[in-house]
This record gives sequence, C-alpha cells and structure tokens, in this order.
Amino acid sequence: MPYVPFHDSFPEIAEQETRSFTVFDDPKLPAGNYGLVEMYCDEPGCDCRRVFLSVVSSSPMRIEAVIAYGWESSRFYAKWMGDSNPKIIKELKGPILNVASPQSDIAPLILEFVKDVILQDKAYIQRLKSHYRMFRDHIDNKLKPKAVRSKRKVIASPSSRRGKPRR
Repeated sequence: MPYVPFHDSFPEIAEQETRSFTVFDDPKLPAGNYGLVEMYCDEPGCDCRRVFLSVVSSSPMRIEAVIAYGWESSRFYAKWMGDSNPKIIKELKGPILNVASPQSDIAPLILEFVKDVILQDKAYIQRLKSHYRMFRDHIDNKLKPKAVRSKRKVIASPSSRRGKPRR
C-alpha cells in the first residue's frame, strides 16, 4: 500500500489545513515546531480509512515519527482485512508508530503527545476524514475512463468503440 502526501494532490488546502504544534517547556519533548504531514493510500479502490502522519520537526527539519492512524472500529478493520488477529487490528486502527518507517529517538514521546492531545480534537479527526474522502475521490476518479466519469449517459454501440459515443 503506497502512501503519498495529501499536499501532492491538494497543495492549497494542505497549506491552510496542515496541523502543527509548538513545544516550549516540555520535560519530555524538545522545544520546537512540529508539522503533521498527512499521507494517504493511493492504491486504486482501497478503502482502508487510515492516514499516516509524518511528524516533521522544523529545526532541524526532519521526520521524527510516522504515526499510522485508522479511525474506524476494530470490527471494521477485521472485516476489511479478513483477519481478526488483535495485533494486526491494533496496527491498522492505531494510533501506532508505523513499524515499516524509520523513527527517531523521540518518536514514542511524539506518539504519546499526538494520542493525548491532537487526536482528542474531534474537529481535527473530521478534517482527516474529509481529506481522506477528497483524496480517495481524486485517486479513484482519476483512474476511471472518461466515459465513466462523464455525467452524460454513454451507450455502447459499434461507433463508440471507435471513440464516438452515441448519446
């Protein structure tokens, strides 16, 4: 499942709606600005309902953590995956550090902060869901033939096979 940044498809929206947080005097996390770069699956037809949040520090600019987060129920992921193994479901549902991504030394602390603060914001969760739907619609519609995307009804006929649809 390849995940790509939301801002690759929707740069203006991402610029306005990317979540960030600033740490000042925290006993655990280093002071600085951190951005949550949303990444969604671009596999055609996928409906995983998950986001990867690449947590990027501003100084030095680097990825500190990659958090996988699925907002649906455990039952949804068990059905979607066809497997009810609790370990697999926990990785799908999250939030969890993505095991396939490199993580910094502070990644567990960032995960704790994101769980306890960022993902408690219902409006932010709605924004992630909205971005997911926009991204999925973009990916899935981009891959459909034009005749399927068209609002006009196209009737298959011998001439439509030569690129001239009958209406």
